[in-house]
Amino acid sequence: MHKRRFFKFIAAGAASASLAGLFAACTEAPKPEFKGVDITGVDYARDLPLTDQFGERRHIKDFAGKVVAVFFGYTHCPDVCPTTMSELAQVKAELGIDGDKFVAVFVTVDPERDTPEILKAYMANFDPAFIALRGSPEELAAVAKDFKIFYKQVEGPTPTSYTMDHSAGMYMFDPSGHLRLFHRYGSPVQALVDDTRTLLAEKRSS
Repeated sequence: MHKRRFFKFIAAGAASASLAGLFAACTEAPKPEFKGVDITGVDYARDLPLTDQFGERRHIKDFAGKVVAVFFGYTHCPDVCPTTMSELAQVKAELGIDGDKFVAVFVTVDPERDTPEILKAYMANFDPAFIALRGSPEELAAVAKDFKIFYKQVEGPTPTSYTMDHSAGMYMFDPSGHLRLFHRYGSPVQALVDDTRTLLAEKRSS
């Protein structure tokens, strides 16, 4: 090939590649804007292999098609836990017809006192469709480590009146079972509703 034609060919190819790159950049889907902390792609909080209040072994994949809010707490908690669960019930109500695509999962850090029957009654205070999970001390320790959750028993006046210090944040999984968001304790209900709708919209458009 003639040298001048060769360079013209290279220049034309470079221009075409540049235009193709520009077109791809212009058509790339915009990154969703969340109210919570976007932790998409992290390599922790991978599963919840624990038993629910009905005696069924559970995993994140069981909730496919739903946005899942995961919170660690205990039923004797005086404030943080019931407040959070009440707010999650509000989130479901605010979603209206999409409420059945949202589920809260409560993981007890106090399996010694939180029996299946107690967990069943506790969930009924907020929404009977919400799931409570418990495991052996060893199972709980493994899951808490994977979710980077801190918990510690604090002695009370009697052996059974202890309290539990624990992390109060919340994780949110998208309908495909991928961990996407972290919400700190005290996040407004509307922020949780907005983020749930954003995650559901992603599913519809995919």
